[in-house]
Amino acid sequence: MKFISWNVNGIRACLSKGFLDYFHEMDADFFCIQETKCQAGQVNMPLEGYYQYWNYAEKKGYSGTAIFTKHEPLSVRYGVGEEETEPEGRIITLEYEQFYLVNVYTPNAQRDLARLSFRILWEEKLALYLKQLDAEKPVIYCGDLNVAHMDIDLKNAKSNQGNSGVTVEERAKMTELLASGFKDTFRTLYPERTDMYTWWSYMSKVRERNIGWRIDYFIVSERIMAYVEEASIHMQVLGSDHCPIVLKLRAV
Repeated sequence: MKFISWNVNGIRACLSKGFLDYFHEMDADFFCIQETKCQAGQVNMPLEGYYQYWNYAEKKGYSGTAIFTKHEPLSVRYGVGEEETEPEGRIITLEYEQFYLVNVYTPNAQRDLARLSFRILWEEKLALYLKQLDAEKPVIYCGDLNVAHMDIDLKNAKSNQGNSGVTVEERAKMTELLASGFKDTFRTLYPERTDMYTWWSYMSKVRERNIGWRIDYFIVSERIMAYVEEASIHMQVLGSDHCPIVLKLRAV
């Protein structure tokens, strides 16, 4: 099974930059996107052979997630019931016989960290939700998680210490989640691989010089890590300030 996750930073803009070419080329079983920035009826994507599930933010041009899949789920859930974030369209869960797929666009703490306390509470609720799902069946959790977990996950770690996405608090929440029975697939397979990033600032020459951050993840229940065949980062794919990440699993 092939899973893809990509923060498209506006699906309408990404469609004009080759999204469908990449989508059809990859022929994934599950294609998760974040930061769709659209409302119902604003995008027409006739993806033959795929079921489509969208979670729109109430605020126009903001946030939002979607999953396109060849496999009809047993159930679909939008959000986890936390009143504060439901309007932002940040979570979709698809249930299958053998696993749950959870697509997430994690809130940014913001440049001045004004939303850090909200972010940490949100992380705690999401972690509880993931553990509840994991108690029933394995979880595949993916998306733009807005944290560079370790120094190896961003180019300029020292100068960014304490910035949004690199705070002690945000990193600690990721550490806690991974200690509770989950695995970061890419870092588990490649614990020392450097210069592999999923997001770059739009500042001049930053992407060309690969001054990036790894903030997009596939995280899985520890007990299915053995089924992971590949966890890769398609840094060459343009169309957004993020690039797609890919997970390949043998049948769970």
